Amino acid sequence: MRGPLPPPLAKRPGLRYPVPERHPSRMLLSDPWFFAVAVPAVILVGLSKGGLGGAMGFVGVPLMSLAMSPVQAAAILLPILCVMDLVSLWTWRDFYDRALLVSMLPGAMLGIGLGWATAALVTADVVRLIVGVVAIVFVARWLYLTFRHGREHKTEPNGVLAAAWGSIAGFTSFVAHVGGPPFQVYALPLRLDPKVFTGTSVRFFTITNAVKLVPYFALGQFDATNLTASLVLLPIAPLGILAGAWVVRRMNPELFYAFSYATVAIIAVKLVWDGAATFLTS
Repeated sequence: MRGPLPPPLAKRPGLRYPVPERHPSRMLLSDPWFFAVAVPAVILVGLSKGGLGGAMGFVGVPLMSLAMSPVQAAAILLPILCVMDLVSLWTWRDFYDRALLVSMLPGAMLGIGLGWATAALVTADVVRLIVGVVAIVFVARWLYLTFRHGREHKTEPNGVLAAAWGSIAGFTSFVAHVGGPPFQVYALPLRLDPKVFTGTSVRFFTITNAVKLVPYFALGQFDATNLTASLVLLPIAPLGILAGAWVVRRMNPELFYAFSYATVAIIAVKLVWDGAATFLTS
């Protein structure tokens, strides 16, 4: 499922990022396999944006990569993510933790800048492997603390850790759209009200995804083919968002957190598998 970008690779003047050769948009949109993976991917990302399991959204790029390169999948999804963010922002407009945003967003901007500066050096598969391992350790730690201290155990805010995990979230979000696990590593143990947690997460990624548009454009990822595909898939996005928000508003807090940690664990295993597969098959 994962692997090096398919040849041939073309370099555009002035770009530091390899751009895979793409099919014309009419060929991509006439391919049933594209819709078979892209439509479920957008729905799953929409459910995630609605608040139903933040880690669920990371299935989007891996699923779409069955029909195209991971780089192209990420570029097609980013404009959709930004529109989803606006819908989610309206849906969760009354719920957020200002202090958490203030402590994490500066680090996220630094992480995005670092991702842009190292775009030609760091592969998405390496990032997936690292993030997956970190997320597995995170879930294991939660299980240990739950067993030792009970389900009500929570941590106190820490400015240094917030900045550090914000930086990691910004970097991994830029490289592979997997900013959620680092964000959750810091935010989930605070045990905010599920609605506040979701609203804060929505604001965090609304800002980071908007900022990512600039370097993605500079790296040549928004060509006519990708933007056309984004536009065609866009009408599906609100359905998943509204469905996810409807469920979260009615979900018991204990069930919400158990579900969130479970989705982090599942996607962590998937990230490790995808990242390691590249090295095992190379």
